[in-house]
Amino acid sequence: TINQRLDMDTIVTVGDEFGFEVEILGDQGAELLEVEKDEEADLVARPPVVTVMGHVDHGKTLLLDYIRRTNVVAGEAGGITQHIGAYEVELESGKITFLDTPGHEAFTAMRARGAQFTDLVVLVVAADDGVMPQTIEALNHARAARVPIVVAINKIDLPNADAMRTKQQLMEAGIVPEEWGGKTVAIEVSAKTGEGIPDLLAAILVEAEELGLRAVAAGPARGVVLEARLDRWKGVVATVLVERGTLRPGDPFIAGVHWGKVRAMADERGRRVMAAGPSTPVLIHGLSGIPQAGDSLSVMPNEREVREVSQRRQLARREQSRRIVERIGLAELQEQILAGETKELMLIVKGDVDGSVEALCDSLESLATEEVKVRVIHRGVGAINESDVLLAVASQALIVGFHVGIGAGAKEAAEREQVNVQLYDVIYEAIGDIEAALSGMLEPKLVEQVLGRAEVREIFQIPRIGKIAGCYVISGTVVRNARARVIRESTVVHESRIGSLRRFKDDVKEVATGFECGIGVEGFDGFVKEDIVEAYTLEEVTSRG
Repeated sequence: TINQRLDMDTIVTVGDEFGFEVEILGDQGAELLEVEKDEEADLVARPPVVTVMGHVDHGKTLLLDYIRRTNVVAGEAGGITQHIGAYEVELESGKITFLDTPGHEAFTAMRARGAQFTDLVVLVVAADDGVMPQTIEALNHARAARVPIVVAINKIDLPNADAMRTKQQLMEAGIVPEEWGGKTVAIEVSAKTGEGIPDLLAAILVEAEELGLRAVAAGPARGVVLEARLDRWKGVVATVLVERGTLRPGDPFIAGVHWGKVRAMADERGRRVMAAGPSTPVLIHGLSGIPQAGDSLSVMPNEREVREVSQRRQLARREQSRRIVERIGLAELQEQILAGETKELMLIVKGDVDGSVEALCDSLESLATEEVKVRVIHRGVGAINESDVLLAVASQALIVGFHVGIGAGAKEAAEREQVNVQLYDVIYEAIGDIEAALSGMLEPKLVEQVLGRAEVREIFQIPRIGKIAGCYVISGTVVRNARARVIRESTVVHESRIGSLRRFKDDVKEVATGFECGIGVEGFDGFVKEDIVEAYTLEEVTSRG
């Protein structure tokens, strides 16, 4: 019908039928947003943009709070009145912009949308706890962004603080402090007393000077959205980091798929801002909708043009939602290697125990060839989580799991983002698959399709049958005779098949979400409450090599 929406494949087919060539536009509005090449004479020095990361309990927030209070030039009596997620600190020796992201997952989610917004990462590690798994995770997310890292060893005021042990643990994680012959600055600080914080700020400014950070300050502004929300009184408000040019009230702009006109700008102290140059964070009002963190913001000549680009981008987003975005899998990897398109394979490796993870990582990295490097950008113990998926999206990485499951939220995110997750029980199968892909000889493989998951809530002893798990199906459908694995605290403890499936006293073929059932797993009677029984099938898929 005249009002029917068509996908792009159908449009191309219809066009061919009637003798028309259909041109598929690339980035919507790109021709209106082209940036002229920066002239050397127009570049001016800009402050560094610093993201603070680390374990949730290692004092990141307290450290930021103390740093804000060292705004010695401003000398303001008032404090922070608006938590806008970014703060500009003015020191006698220069300015620094600090980004207060909710966590490394948010940091990487913004990178996944193409935002390259930080110049340097400060990794906070507590001197009493030392390097924790979440510290390693944050470190790997920072490394994946390919920016310099400065380590702040916090809580040195505590009696059980051991900065030397913490530095040794950092060494084991691949971070060698300068004082031990490495390239990473590690400063001992106390967010409580302020000890060492002047040294930390000085180290940041030295690193920034070495980076030679410059940008064009004149002309229309471009920046990145750090966060956005709907305010009850002001409508949509967004924190924006200006990257080039100068943003002013009255400027019409496009942010992601939304458009707007800057009605007002304010800093973190609630003060009105009339002009925001490179590396300046501001809170702006006047958007048509809520953009995503990581969306780019660009000022344009007039409202007509921003509305036009907004409409085209919204149509493109709706079209994109109808199409499958394919990310690199093993078969695609093989094709790209044969075509000479892939130079580096990024991997995220998760396993049940540290020894297995290290062995698998060493084996996989040893598969590198002259044509293709293999780099493990993150390794860890435990189930594959949403943070792993976000990192895979941002880095175009494959996820390899050994003797671990994948959380429901992570599985949903992986399917939505088309991230390739490979799960293995035998280490040599993982090595074999990657090696085959690298050598261009990938064989047809079995692809897992999860049917359903059930949680064990009771255990019953049935005469002549054995132990049966009284379960509640939490997702999908559990099917009798399907392959099954028993997962306990993210670790696979048994794999076989579902031997029996009952509803009350009746044998049934399947049980759907929201129903209780009794499950017997072949060769297994060691059920524990809160175990997860996952039913799945394996389908053979031929590679397209």
